[in-house]
Amino acid sequence: MSEIVGTALLVLLGTGVVANVILVRTKGFAGGTLMINFGWGLAVFAGVEASYASGAHLNPAVTLGLVASGATKFGNTGSQVDVNVVSILVFIAGQMIGALIGAFLCWLAYKKHFDEVEQDPANKLGVFSTGPAIRSYVWNLVTEVIGTFVLVFVVIAFGHNTQGGGLAALGALPVALLVVGIGASLGGPTGYAINPARDLGPRIIHQLLPIPGKGSSDWAYSWVPVVGPIIGGLLAGWLSILWLPTIGS
Repeated sequence: MSEIVGTALLVLLGTGVVANVILVRTKGFAGGTLMINFGWGLAVFAGVEASYASGAHLNPAVTLGLVASGATKFGNTGSQVDVNVVSILVFIAGQMIGALIGAFLCWLAYKKHFDEVEQDPANKLGVFSTGPAIRSYVWNLVTEVIGTFVLVFVVIAFGHNTQGGGLAALGALPVALLVVGIGASLGGPTGYAINPARDLGPRIIHQLLPIPGKGSSDWAYSWVPVVGPIIGGLLAGWLSILWLPTIGS
């Protein structure tokens, strides 16, 4: 439940800022890339605060990266669970369910704007999921691997000596600022999904919802923001063992 609530808030507020910037006739129309970057950072802040009990992974790449780093417990003191196949699947399932809920709530909030007939179908999809500025699957994948590596590696570095595994152990603010930084620095080529649930869940909602003139859900690209973050998260976890030795060891 903790991962569902946190990821739903993350996706609602994150996709919400994109909708505010790119959908016509909104109050925030044409607010720019930095508005989106800061909106996503604050979305992470809200999601982490709400999901303190579970450690606020909110992202399968974070969950898998923590596993790769050798974590034996998920969650924070008083609500920890052992890391095993069941707990990993439960965390990822919670993140996917939360992403579906968050994307659906975003659609409800911007329903009349999605219904506008002059709206570009690409912008309607862009609210829900990421897409490349220049389509090149291999290089798009590389970008997502690098961006997610930075996210998970720095998250592990932040919390290397804290109890429990996840983002919430760090406090929400540094993680939010990290996401703003990744968006500003590495978001240009692909829109920085850096989270399989954040991209796949809303893409499914886009496919299912009766949005007038919505166009394709671009399933040909959909594997990139899933596979890239998983690779990046696992690499970050494994390399943190070598590059982030415990202080005093």
